[in-house]
Amino acid sequence: MANLDAQVRESQSQVAEAQAKISELTSRIETARAKLKTGDDAMIDIENASLEDVHTHTEVMNANIAELIMGLDDVTAGFSKDFDQMRSKTGWETFVGIFSQAKADSMRQERVRTASIDDKLQDLIAKSDTIVHLLEGQLAMLEEQKIRVETNLTETLDDREMTVGELESIRKEIGGMDPTIITLENAIASETDAAKRTRLETELADANTRYNALVQDEQVKLAKSQTLERYIEKGKTWIDSLQNQAATQMVLINKLQTDTKQRVVLYDALTKSLKTAQQQDVAHRINEIGVKTDQEAQTAMAGIGAATNARMADMLEAHEDHMVFARDILEQKAKADERFARRFAKIIEKHDSNAYGG
Repeated sequence: MANLDAQVRESQSQVAEAQAKISELTSRIETARAKLKTGDDAMIDIENASLEDVHTHTEVMNANIAELIMGLDDVTAGFSKDFDQMRSKTGWETFVGIFSQAKADSMRQERVRTASIDDKLQDLIAKSDTIVHLLEGQLAMLEEQKIRVETNLTETLDDREMTVGELESIRKEIGGMDPTIITLENAIASETDAAKRTRLETELADANTRYNALVQDEQVKLAKSQTLERYIEKGKTWIDSLQNQAATQMVLINKLQTDTKQRVVLYDALTKSLKTAQQQDVAHRINEIGVKTDQEAQTAMAGIGAATNARMADMLEAHEDHMVFARDILEQKAKADERFARRFAKIIEKHDSNAYGG
């Protein structure tokens, strides 16, 4: 459990660091958006905001949390072994039983009574809840960041649509000026009257001035359109990343929540099994009393029989509901495990082969 505690603390630190990196990247995109509005060069802000750095860190973070979840599974599997040990007598209890069965039974009952299985279960559930809370906080943060980026992206898409519209209008006007300029140039070349020629040259100069202004404006609009396009592509990439990270968090949350339900069901089943074993021991000892206390045995057995019949009736009535509930939990766990295995196949392979660090 100490190792699990250390892993939980490490995961908490990694989540905090991931949130800082994600928030910084979103802020850089927002800063770039503000610079776009003022006409400043904004791409340096986006380029410096390394998506790859965030991806690398979040992959490590999620891999560690996945390993932690599998560690919780390993501890849960150990519960069965603990219960098996409690169902059986220890070597010392068996030895004491040779001389005093009552003393051996008393020792076993005290060992079962003081067993820390329930404490282990509660600690395990507490750790699961801590990790779920951690993941839910990360999921909420991812959703918040996605909304912020989507808002910026919507404004930028509108800006680019308007810029492209303006660019098309400028190009249309430039294309419409070509015949006018050619006509003026031909008229000047064939004009012999000095006054008319001067007027035509003035018109051509004005047309060329307008044409050059439009070409310059076209270049400005084109550069702005390209900048907006790069910004949009990076914004879309970041939104896709946030959505993928959110999906991973949901898989981890579902796995943990389903595992917690399954652990409670398993603990309940093992506890009932342990109690049944104790009851069987008592019944066996009563049966061995034999003829020495025949009357007392008959009375005791009658009481046990009545109590057993009543208990069996209660168990039969509750069995269907219990089995339906347990089956539902197992089905939910199978689905959660399948989603978890798809997303963290490499981590599971390392865990099963004990190949960490490979």
